[in-house]
Amino acid sequence: MSKPKEQVFDISLFKRLLIYIKPYKLVFFGVLFAVILIAVSGAVRPKILQLAIDNNIATKTVEGFLPYVVVMSIMLILEVIFQLLFIFYSGWLGQNVVKDVRVKLFNHLLTFKMQYYDNSSVGVLITRAVTDMERIADIFGQGLFTIFRDFLTMVVVSIFMLFMNWKLSLIVFIMLPLVLYATRVFQKYMKKAFEEVRTEVSNLNSFVQERITGMKILQLFTREDIEYRKFKDINERHKKGWLKTVWYNSIFFPIAELSTSITIGLIAWYGGLNVVLDNTASEGDLVSFIMFIPMLFRPLRQIADNFNTLQMGMVAATRVFKVLETTSHIDDLGTIEAQSFQGDLSFKNVYFSYVEDELVLKGISFDVKAGQTIAIVGATGAGKSTIINLLNRFYEIKSGVIEIDGINIKEVTLKSLRTQIAVVLQDVFLFADTILSNITLNNPEVTEAQVIQAAKDIGVHEFICSLPEGYHYNVKERGVMLSSGQRQLISFLRAYVTNPSILILDEATSSVDSYSEQLIQTATHKITKGRTSIIIAHRLATIKKADKIMVMDSGTIVEQGTHDELLKKDNGYYKNLYEVQFLKEELI
Repeated sequence: MSKPKEQVFDISLFKRLLIYIKPYKLVFFGVLFAVILIAVSGAVRPKILQLAIDNNIATKTVEGFLPYVVVMSIMLILEVIFQLLFIFYSGWLGQNVVKDVRVKLFNHLLTFKMQYYDNSSVGVLITRAVTDMERIADIFGQGLFTIFRDFLTMVVVSIFMLFMNWKLSLIVFIMLPLVLYATRVFQKYMKKAFEEVRTEVSNLNSFVQERITGMKILQLFTREDIEYRKFKDINERHKKGWLKTVWYNSIFFPIAELSTSITIGLIAWYGGLNVVLDNTASEGDLVSFIMFIPMLFRPLRQIADNFNTLQMGMVAATRVFKVLETTSHIDDLGTIEAQSFQGDLSFKNVYFSYVEDELVLKGISFDVKAGQTIAIVGATGAGKSTIINLLNRFYEIKSGVIEIDGINIKEVTLKSLRTQIAVVLQDVFLFADTILSNITLNNPEVTEAQVIQAAKDIGVHEFICSLPEGYHYNVKERGVMLSSGQRQLISFLRAYVTNPSILILDEATSSVDSYSEQLIQTATHKITKGRTSIIIAHRLATIKKADKIMVMDSGTIVEQGTHDELLKKDNGYYKNLYEVQFLKEELI
């Protein structure tokens, strides 16, 4: 089967980009009008010079020469004005289109389910949202309109040349097929080269982002030399990708320049003979044609050069639209806007897998009554955190039903569902912002006064006030200015101020110091009172106070009951776990 012919320019993709121009169509057509005027005024100047030479300079006549000077000056001024308008508004249009596409892309990314991010590189997504967007802007600022301007200039110049002297025009047109063929080949290879460049840029961004984020691990395990060599290899591939584009440019542009010089030489030779021998061409024709040739050949070279920019933009647009076409999102088809929940929670025969045919939950069923605190224990990989992910609908279950207050959570809108569920994770994520903003997440409905009162309620107000600028202290990226225990307290306060119907603590006290744990235990008792709470247990004190303990192993519930009930089971899973892990902690 033959391979389908590769398109040098993707028309369907370009049509998709044009959709984003609709809000700015007045500017779009204004730029096109400026392009037409630039092309016409540029071609008119050699014609005016030809008339001035033939009618005045060649005949040594002063009368009538001044109007040519005035018209030429006006054409130059107009051309400058239209060039200014063209450059500014083509760039303006590109930036506005990119702004709209970038907003749409980010909004689309916000709807993706967690599985998409599990399988995607952060560095690649950053490239799509930042670097690739700038390449799309260049389509309008340096690609599309510039190519159209140059093409229109070539058409207008060709018409003027044919009208003025068709014999001299034939000499020029004989050389055009060579340049056109070279341009076509150049465009084909440059498209492949730029696809390779964009791939290597994504790889480079992804590698650097991951290594900078994990720099502490690299240094702890003395991986600097190994990562340095890896980076050199990736950077070498990136360099080779760009060198291909440099190589193609170094071949094409000298050929185009040589073609221009040869054509001017032929015109000077043939046109000069005509002027001297048979007067079929005038001195004005000869001079104007020497001006026309660069105006015809230079745009052709510029089209090839700007086509590079256009190709980079189209490659970038292809990658961006690929993300926009991705439908990896949770179906938000619920119609119930939950203002609050009583807190009755039920999992009914729930099956789930992150990877096809590798079940993580195998028919989980359990009930939690409103106001109860349930602790989930088990070995790593037993499926504890998965229950939390499914309750928040970060992932879709394979089969079964999850209900809150007897309502299938799929019938509740995602926003209202997640608003009523507060989660405190072991791995706390803080944004590079103030403590106040990290607590409220810029929710205008949560005031600073409410945050301060909540902090006083759980006993962390003094800790926050001890920091420079207090609640307005900037914790920097990922909260590096705070200890792990302090970050955990901020995360707990973040959950507390939302006044949730259901509280989830996912190993929330596993990495904090004793003082922070004491604060959190006090706050836990306060916030869980009267609320349904799910605690993925790590510390003994939390487990013992739970209304029910659910023991998981390999995706199934193997035991349920209170702390005392489970300890009475001979050779029980929880009892063995307690004796091995928790009894030591209790003795300490």
